[in-house]
Amino acid sequence: MELLQVSAYDGLSDKEVEQRKEQYGRNIMTPKKQQSAFVRFMLQFHQPLIYILLAATVVTIFLEEYIDAIVIFAVVFINAIIGYVQESKALQAIDALAKSMTPRAQVIRNGVKQNIDAKELVPGDIVLIQSGDKFPADVRLVQQRDMKVDESALTGESVSVEKNAAPVGADTVLGDRFSMGFSSTMVTYGHGKGVVVATGDQTEVGKIQKSIAGAQDLDTPLTIKIKEFSQLLLWVILALSAIVFAIGLLRGQGAGETFMVAVALAVGAIPEGLPVAVTIMLALGVSKMAKRRAIIRKLVAVETLGSTNVICSDKTGTLTENQMTVQRIAAGDRLYTVTGIGYRPEGEIMEGKQQVELASNTALEHCLKAGILCNDSFIKEKDGLCTIEGDPTEGALEVAARKAGFDRKLLEQEQPREDAIPFESEYQYMATLHGGAQPVIYLKGSVEAVLDRCDKALQPDGQLSEVNWATVDEQVAKMASKGLRVLAFAMAGAPAGMAGIGHDDTSSGLIYIGLQGMIDPPRQEAVEAVKLCQQAGIDVKMITGDHAITAAAIAEQVGLNGRRENGRLVSITGKELQEITDEELEGIAENTSVFARVSPDQKLRLVKALQARDKIVAMTGDGVNDAPALKQANIGIAMGITGTDVAKDAADMVLTDDNFSSIEGAVEEGRSVFDNLTKFIVWTLPTNLGEGLVILAAVILGSQLPVQPVQILWINMTTAVLLGLTLAFERKEPGIMDRPPRPSGEAILTRDLIMRTLLVGSLLLIASFSLFLYELEQGTTIAEAQTVATTVFIVLEAFYLLSCRSLVRPLRDIGYFSNMWVFYGIAAMFFFQALFIYTPAMNTLFHSSPLDGMQLLRIFGAGLILVIIVSVEKHLRYGSLVKKEKQR
Repeated sequence: MELLQVSAYDGLSDKEVEQRKEQYGRNIMTPKKQQSAFVRFMLQFHQPLIYILLAATVVTIFLEEYIDAIVIFAVVFINAIIGYVQESKALQAIDALAKSMTPRAQVIRNGVKQNIDAKELVPGDIVLIQSGDKFPADVRLVQQRDMKVDESALTGESVSVEKNAAPVGADTVLGDRFSMGFSSTMVTYGHGKGVVVATGDQTEVGKIQKSIAGAQDLDTPLTIKIKEFSQLLLWVILALSAIVFAIGLLRGQGAGETFMVAVALAVGAIPEGLPVAVTIMLALGVSKMAKRRAIIRKLVAVETLGSTNVICSDKTGTLTENQMTVQRIAAGDRLYTVTGIGYRPEGEIMEGKQQVELASNTALEHCLKAGILCNDSFIKEKDGLCTIEGDPTEGALEVAARKAGFDRKLLEQEQPREDAIPFESEYQYMATLHGGAQPVIYLKGSVEAVLDRCDKALQPDGQLSEVNWATVDEQVAKMASKGLRVLAFAMAGAPAGMAGIGHDDTSSGLIYIGLQGMIDPPRQEAVEAVKLCQQAGIDVKMITGDHAITAAAIAEQVGLNGRRENGRLVSITGKELQEITDEELEGIAENTSVFARVSPDQKLRLVKALQARDKIVAMTGDGVNDAPALKQANIGIAMGITGTDVAKDAADMVLTDDNFSSIEGAVEEGRSVFDNLTKFIVWTLPTNLGEGLVILAAVILGSQLPVQPVQILWINMTTAVLLGLTLAFERKEPGIMDRPPRPSGEAILTRDLIMRTLLVGSLLLIASFSLFLYELEQGTTIAEAQTVATTVFIVLEAFYLLSCRSLVRPLRDIGYFSNMWVFYGIAAMFFFQALFIYTPAMNTLFHSSPLDGMQLLRIFGAGLILVIIVSVEKHLRYGSLVKKEKQR
């Protein structure tokens, strides 16, 4: 307050407020300056493959094939619109973050309490905060009474943090700055006064906004591979076209005629259907994911999941229930287990394998009653969902008592509360006085604070004994080692008519009645999901703002792999991360699976460190603190129910059921989508190769073109839609989750698949060119011979499609009729090809000519030969591998 020149009692004057507004600005977060909508839209065309398609548009216009030009440009334009819409949605993250700030604030100015717009706050303002309020800025507390703050959205810690005005060290991590209240965090208990020390962009939430704005939008594995492939294809097409043009000139052909041949080669080599197919196949993947309770915000996120090899998961609400649950109770020197998780009172209290009868243990009965009566929180049920109003720890105590059969309303009628000592950080306990037939004082708090006040212990039979300190210490240590938060309970008799209690009444002579240990438990389905992900070669790492012991305990329960010492998972804290350089962090991040007390900027560092090791990183989360890492990760996954708007808008995928197990399904679906995309590419490239080779062969041999440019466009556009897209409906192949993720540097086409592409492209060249020459030798017209060559491409692509349903397995292994869309597509293609061959309008438009039965028989014979050759090649190359997989 000295630095800010303000009095806690009078606050700032109006004049000082105006001066500081000019100096610091308003209490709002300024979004990063964005590119204009027009620039963002135009950048959608800034891709090599799009350049090729735009070139194809220009070429077809030059050929006066205006309809084809319109079709190709329409494809480019639609893709640009889709990309623009997706990018616009991502930019909503900043707006959502700004909306998270509290709209009103109670301040003291000119010595008078005022209620103002929170945007008008300035550093030095004195603010008043009470239970249910959100901090309107970053506030240094100067006074507080029993204040607890829910900081889970900022730090990831599930338990409300107790605040006090005492100073902390300058290097204290965010979650342990107990004298601070941070913008947008919620006060769950108590009240206080503080001085504003940071507003707008300078708050911790504002710093997160800067991290979001500064996080790099990364290319996904698919977009990287498509870009690389497109760039290669661009140069190959230009080189071949130049070669063809040069050969034509050397052979004495006219420049105009030679140029048209080079154009025909370029049109043939361009895979016009590839962007359409990629977009539609990814969209189908999105549709499948929606049925599995995952909403995809960016199409390429589907494929990225399939390539993911690291999942960085937040703990609270992601791997855990985000509902504190009592799991262990110690009373009367006995240890009990509480079944069931969450705030729904379903479960039992067990001793060994037997359900406990309360009548058999008086100490347990009073321990549970103390938990439900010495309690200011309530469980509410709405639409079948139980929620807590107040402190989650107290909510867990009420649920535990209800599992034993206690009814809170009846207990409060029998033993109404007469007075209470609220929890204070100085004393570390809460006490309540209850009247009724047997007046009693119940007390709960930290183990040290409660036991210091006890000199007797209640036994199961109701008798009193000396406190067995060794047993209690052992029970506390056993609970703490499992990451449980332990509270101790005590009681004392009260005289009839006692109206109030003070600290003097609870300073000594109390009766120790037991312990309750609680934790935010892991989701049961998350345990299985983690197991499946690790089985699929995906490392799962926990990055949380919670305490190290709790994080390590949850990590053990969900079965995380990672570096171990003395048989236990090694956890790294945020304080330790501060001392680690970025270079050292890369190795540590790769080998460690638990990171605790981590700040938002450290989460971002960890994601970047993993990416520096060529990891494809998926990051899950639900809080404001997760947003920068969600945006930086290759794929960000937000929780749909508990997730903040900031997290959802920064993410690529949102889980509608907040279920970590849905991620495993998403990974499986992503791998299937990439498989099917690869099948499409392996199917379509031989056609473009074959068309290019046919043109090149015609130039070298001095022959007429077997296919005209407009016929090439017909082949490329119709087969891509009617034949190629049917591969999107192929089912997942067996063992898809037993194989490791694809290496990030691996090309779409492996060496084996390149060899197959060359094989099939050569077969298309041989079949089309030989039948074209044969028809000319038989004296047919050039139009008829070119129609035969065009139909060869159509029919052989249809036959090859059957082989591409699996790139390694024979058709019988995946089921001949498991994808009927393939057969529907082939039938539709043959129908349109019949129109191409036999209708006068198509004959005029595409320079085609009717064919007789023998011509068609020769074409289908060539298709059968291609299927046989590819099947033999597949068996020779992959037969032994498939056999081994079946044996496993």
